[in-house]
Amino acid sequence: MFLSTFAFSMANVFVKQVSHLPAMEIVFFRCLAGCVFCFYGLRRANASFVGSNKLLLALRGIFGTSALYFFFVTVQNIPLATAMTIQYLSPIFTTVIAIFLLKEKVASRQWLFYAIAFSGVLLIERVDPRVSPLYLAMGIISAFGSGMAYNLVRTLKDREHPLTVVFQFQFIGMLAGFVFTLFNWSSPEGWDWFFLLLVGIFSQLGQVFLTNALQKERAASVAIILYTGLIYGISVGWIFFGEAQGPWTLAGMMLVVFGIGLSVLFGREKIEVGELEVTSG
Repeated sequence: MFLSTFAFSMANVFVKQVSHLPAMEIVFFRCLAGCVFCFYGLRRANASFVGSNKLLLALRGIFGTSALYFFFVTVQNIPLATAMTIQYLSPIFTTVIAIFLLKEKVASRQWLFYAIAFSGVLLIERVDPRVSPLYLAMGIISAFGSGMAYNLVRTLKDREHPLTVVFQFQFIGMLAGFVFTLFNWSSPEGWDWFFLLLVGIFSQLGQVFLTNALQKERAASVAIILYTGLIYGISVGWIFFGEAQGPWTLAGMMLVVFGIGLSVLFGREKIEVGELEVTSG
C-alpha cells in the first residue's frame, strides 16, 4: 500500500514537471498509456471492450475524465500537497451522491467528520495566497467528478467486468484529449516525452499495488494508509519545487486527513476500489 501511495504521488510529480503543457494534453497521454495496459488485460481475461451498459459506462468516463482534467490543472498551478489534499474530499462527494443515486443512508456523525475535512480546505484557502478561489473551486469540482464517477462504478458492479469499466474511462479520456489536441496542441520537447510516459506508468503501478493491497487486507486499513501519500506530496513539493508549507496550511491539511480518516474508520465497512484511487478519476 505504501508502494501504491508512492506511485500515485510520483505520477502527480511528473504531471507538475510538464506544467507548461495543457492539462488536457496530459490527460490524453495518461489515458493512452492506460488503454494499452487495459487492452492487454482484457485480452487475457477474454472480456468485452465495449460492455453492455453503454450509457452508464459513458457517463463514468465523462465524469472521470473531467475529474482528472481539473485535478491536473490544480496540480499544475497550486502546491502539489494542497492539490492532493483537496482531492481527498472525493469520498465526501461519493457518500453524498450515493444518498440520491443509490439511496444509501449516512450516519449523523459522518456529517461532523465531513465538516472537519471541509474546514481544513477552507483554512488552507484563507492562509495560503498560492491557492486562489478559482483553483480551489477547480479542485472541489474534481473531487465532485470523482465522487460521481465512483458511484457509477458501484452501479456497474456485477454488470460489467472491472477492466471493461476502467478501459471505457481510459478510452473516453484518450478520445477527449485527442480532440482537444487537434485544436490546442503544444508539442512536448526533450524530457517531456519521458515525463508523460512516467505519468502513465506510475498511475498504472499505483492501481496495481492498490488492488493487490485490497485483496490482502481490510479495506479500511488500506484507506488509512492511502492518506499517507500527503507526506510524499509535502516532501516532494518542498524538495523539487520549493513549495514550503506554513504551519496553518499544514494544520488545514491535517484537518482534512483527520476528518476523512475518521469517516473511513467509522463509516460503512465496505469501501470500493474506485473510492481509494485519488488520481484515476
